[in-house]
Amino acid sequence: MTAAVQVSTAQRAMMPVLIALSFTHLLNDMIQSLIPAIYPIIKDSYRLDFGQIGLITLTFQVSASLLQPAVGLYTDKHPMPYSMVVGMGFTLSGLIGLAYAGSYGFLLLSAACVGIGSSIFHPEATRMARNASGGQHGLAQGIFQLGGQTGGALGPLLAAFVIVPRGQGSLAWFSVAALVAMMLMVWTAASYARLDRARPPKPAAKVVAARPGKGSVAFAIFILIVLLFSKNAYSASFSSFYTFYLMGKFGISIQHSQEMLFLFLASSAVGAVGGGMLGDRIGRNKIIWFSILGALPFTLILPYADLFWTGVLTVIINIIMSSAFAAILIYALELLPGRVGLVGGFFYGLSFGLGGLAAALLGEFADHLGIEMVYKLCSFIPLVGLLAWFLPRISEGGGTKVGH
Repeated sequence: MTAAVQVSTAQRAMMPVLIALSFTHLLNDMIQSLIPAIYPIIKDSYRLDFGQIGLITLTFQVSASLLQPAVGLYTDKHPMPYSMVVGMGFTLSGLIGLAYAGSYGFLLLSAACVGIGSSIFHPEATRMARNASGGQHGLAQGIFQLGGQTGGALGPLLAAFVIVPRGQGSLAWFSVAALVAMMLMVWTAASYARLDRARPPKPAAKVVAARPGKGSVAFAIFILIVLLFSKNAYSASFSSFYTFYLMGKFGISIQHSQEMLFLFLASSAVGAVGGGMLGDRIGRNKIIWFSILGALPFTLILPYADLFWTGVLTVIINIIMSSAFAAILIYALELLPGRVGLVGGFFYGLSFGLGGLAAALLGEFADHLGIEMVYKLCSFIPLVGLLAWFLPRISEGGGTKVGH
């Protein structure tokens, strides 16, 4: 058997692992999405204001961000596939805590546990997905993101048809999903380790064009983080406050608002896979620019639309904006080769932590300016994406080009 055939066979064998990683990502993010999905319930039962709602999002996302770079840096040197099971254990404990929290403080603590679980899961799962890509990095990240985005979209739908009718305690029912995820993670880690040992040695690396210097790389990474932050800040305004916006402006029910939130979040899955596949074909820079210039006109129109067009516009906006995530992540991995866990930790962790900070600030704005004014202000957030002009263009050979 030739080396090329061996590599092809190993890549095909890795596909079930990639699919399993995507499904565990679905279960992980589905559980996490239940936090903002229950906001309309706990706001009344705990008598919370928008600032306190935003603080829950901040607590979850900051706890999810603090450990991720450190976990990623460690697992780059010492891979730990089974660490995902430990992370899901934290998520399970946080889920039970949210179901039976007797105070606002315990809600915050439980949200933090779910965030810690996320910080352990994402860097290692990202590294495994990268290594199981068979060279199609954008497609692999798109498949991995498909699971996460789908799971995130299921939260409001489950809240509308399970949690809202049956109350906060029904959150505990989803511990079954956490246990299923833990079993699947054990199988995935074992299968990945076995196939990784059987994979033929990598061919000698080719000489490539010079990469940018450390200063240029650091500046490019900073720009990428700011770009991702702008997208997460805009998304945070929806995950935390979209249901309140719809109920306040259009007078619809909680269930109807959760259904519309599901449509918004589900569109992320389409954008993630499409963006990942197109990024492999036409380049990361073009996808990043499309996500910026394509979304801006729709975000500016959204605050003035009626109910029907609000639903249509939010789907279009999220498809376009989510198309850039895989491109941004792969772009960063090409700038920092061999640092998959670290890059995954920063871009899942730091950016989402900053998104949580944005949610807390937006909650304060909503209390003082009104929820509709928040969406008018957020419509300008995509303008931050014009910073993509300063990104170096990475050629297929690994070098860079100046100019756009």
